[in-house]
Amino acid sequence: MNNEEKIIKEIKESHTDIEAWFRGTEDQKGLYTKLLAGFDSDFKMINGNNDTIILAAFSEWLPGAYAKFPDRKIVLENIEVHATENHGLASYIEIQTTGSMVTRRKSSAAFVIRENRAFWLHLIEKWI
Repeated sequence: MNNEEKIIKEIKESHTDIEAWFRGTEDQKGLYTKLLAGFDSDFKMINGNNDTIILAAFSEWLPGAYAKFPDRKIVLENIEVHATENHGLASYIEIQTTGSMVTRRKSSAAFVIRENRAFWLHLIEKWI
C-alpha cells in the first residue's frame, strides 16, 4: 500500500468509526481507543466555526457525543490526496445527515506517515 492509499484508508476508516461513535453502535471503550489511535500527539483541528481544538480537547469531547445521534450518516466525496515519503495532504467533502438536517463541510488535512500508516496531524473544516 502506498502512502496515498494509507491516507485514504485512514480518512475512510476514521469517518466510519466516528459515525459508529455518534450512533453508539460499537463498544464505547474499544472504539474510543481505536479513534484516538489514528491521531498524532500534536494533532490540531480548526472546525467549521473557526475554533481550534487540540487532541486533548477532542478526546475530552468524544465521550459526550457517544450515542448522541443514533441515526447520523456520514458520507465522503471528492477525496484527493498527495503524499511524500513521510507526509501527506488530503482534501474531501464530508456530508453529515441527521434526520432531515444535512451539514456539508470542505475538509483539508495534513498527515504524518510512520509505522506503516497515516496519522492525522492537522485538520481544517469549512462549512459549505
